[in-house]
Amino acid sequence: MGFFGFFNKEKKTALDKGLEKSKQGVFDKLARIVAGKDKVDDDVLDDLEEVLITSDVGVDTTLRIIERIETRVARDKYVSTSELNGILRDEIVGLLAENNTLDNETWDLPTDHRPYVMLVVGVNGVGKTTTIGKLAWQFKNAGKKVVLGAADTFRAAAVEQLCIWGERVGVPVVKQAMGSDPASVAFDTLSSAKANGADVVIIDTAGRLHNKVNLMNELKKIKEVMKKVLPEAPDEVLLVLDGSTGQNAFEQAKQFAAVTQISSLAITKLDGTAKGGVVIGISDQLKVPVKFVGLGEGMEDLQLFNRREFVDSLFGK
Repeated sequence: MGFFGFFNKEKKTALDKGLEKSKQGVFDKLARIVAGKDKVDDDVLDDLEEVLITSDVGVDTTLRIIERIETRVARDKYVSTSELNGILRDEIVGLLAENNTLDNETWDLPTDHRPYVMLVVGVNGVGKTTTIGKLAWQFKNAGKKVVLGAADTFRAAAVEQLCIWGERVGVPVVKQAMGSDPASVAFDTLSSAKANGADVVIIDTAGRLHNKVNLMNELKKIKEVMKKVLPEAPDEVLLVLDGSTGQNAFEQAKQFAAVTQISSLAITKLDGTAKGGVVIGISDQLKVPVKFVGLGEGMEDLQLFNRREFVDSLFGK
């Protein structure tokens, strides 16, 4: 069984519950635009465009979705409004597939090398350290040996929070004194992990966007130093975003993408918001796959993202 296990009925129920606010908003809007209409015409598509934009899918991504539906309507000549929901789901799933977003029920570590190194980036307050803690818990539950690195050395609270998660999960945390060079922490973390036969390394980093040059230089240096220990590191650069901030999350994503190469996304706090549509827009605009979604406070509430299940939960079957 792969890491995060199978996407079972229990996880699907948790996903449905976590996206309830987003689903209710979208579902109500969709019901209103097709009320009293038999077929999908220009008026329905105009209204659908407004529904998607106001659901935080984003303007550019919304236009792409509408264009795909228009093509399908033109091809099929007649599309009833009762078919619209299914067509909408299919086209969004197709869009996410083009961005390589997962549709797997499981995910496991590569077998060709150890440790697998995840560099985690994101601004303060998005749930970055909490996401790291939940990932560590899930990896450990899967029988993996995990080491955490506290490379956000500019905030004492960040190091302290990561250490608390390390104690809670039962995994070691490599740290240095406040103000230390983050690259030095990363070097020590990988050296320790390699010496002790760890399977996974997860490194926390500072999230200062007010000075992009410093952030870019810092992340570049961390990567260069890590390669001295493990030439293939990092295997993954995971950007954590707060889904409840809607389009602000997209702006953060663009800024991080400008300073470092992001390979995957984790969207947190989706259970407390009606802005779940932002997941679709961020993935589409960045061309970066969504890998994890956060749906609550519990350790198990960080789920492997499954595009079909997500879209079905968001728009209803």
